[in-house]
Amino acid sequence: MSPRAYILLIGGALACDDTSGPSFEEPVPVSLELVVQGLSSPIFLTAPPGDTDRLFVVEQGGRIRVVEDGTIADPPFLDIEDLVSQGGEQGLLGLAFHPEYAGNGHFYVNYTDTLGHTQVVRYSVSADPYVADAGSALPILTVEQPFANHNGGMIAFGPNDGMLYVGMGDGGSGGDPQGHGQNRMTLLGDMLRLDVDGAAPYAIPADNPYTGSLSVANEIWASGLRNPWRFSFDRSTEDLYVGDVGQNEWEEISFQPASSSGGENYGWALMEGTHCYPAAAGCTGAGLTRPVHEYPHSGGCSVAGGYVYRGTDFPALQGRYFFADLCSSWLRSFAVVNGEARGFQDHTASAGPLSSVVSFGEDARGELYVVSHGGSIRRIVSP
Repeated sequence: MSPRAYILLIGGALACDDTSGPSFEEPVPVSLELVVQGLSSPIFLTAPPGDTDRLFVVEQGGRIRVVEDGTIADPPFLDIEDLVSQGGEQGLLGLAFHPEYAGNGHFYVNYTDTLGHTQVVRYSVSADPYVADAGSALPILTVEQPFANHNGGMIAFGPNDGMLYVGMGDGGSGGDPQGHGQNRMTLLGDMLRLDVDGAAPYAIPADNPYTGSLSVANEIWASGLRNPWRFSFDRSTEDLYVGDVGQNEWEEISFQPASSSGGENYGWALMEGTHCYPAAAGCTGAGLTRPVHEYPHSGGCSVAGGYVYRGTDFPALQGRYFFADLCSSWLRSFAVVNGEARGFQDHTASAGPLSSVVSFGEDARGELYVVSHGGSIRRIVSP
């Protein structure tokens, strides 16, 4: 895939590396251990709860591959290539295993269909734990997409509430021309929260911030997002981190504490990061939730949000949130203390330069992985 196609994957403009912004302290040295290569445009990695032997890798073209002991299992766990739109920012974009997967065998995927619209669908595993039942599809949610980009795609279950969170981009093009980011009657530009066990295909959680409202879509948990390509929960604290891809100048990471009851407005398209959008708009930012961290396009083009490290192999990394950028070669981390990002570290010198990072992944033990769209998976380890 060409560099331009990489950039189109999650929407940005090419930039060079830069360390402008926060002061960086002496980093904890890390290495990146090659786990597997030869995948076809991988964009995400996860594992079922309690399954410490296998990794499940999402390939953008429409397949989910099982990796075990560095080997890619054949046939694929799931192959829905015929259902998925191809290229750019479209494709099979997300995967989440039900918290009770070991008992019910349910998992959920997020993809853009052949018309370009978002589909969230539940599947079940077959009698063979390495192969899904392709005929078990249960449609959960359909969201029409007006343009081909900014599809979001990330889905994840909350660590303790059992709800399915769905990140939706603003519908695409550039500059949010249809105003979805601040229109809470649409599901675009929002973080959604669904109870997939409460009814078929889903129920509105009773504690969603707008449950029962006639003026706000009841599925909405938070709003004002441009393209929340990757978000994650801290499996220890339950805090939520959202890597939201910027427009022309700023990339941002938003933070929602576990104590939140939802309803945050992260500002797009009134603001890009902490800055008025457009720059001359003269916004006040009143009522908006500012990102916990932002960086300019002199240092990247498209944030790849990661995870807070909660594994056991590398105690020195406990509580640090890792992130990268599609167009840059760095690997960085910070810790959130009292709602503020502190202790920034740049691990690139010890880890080595990265290439085309589209995502991070977390296995069942809490160890972290770096996903390169070029086809490789690497694990963050101690040197």
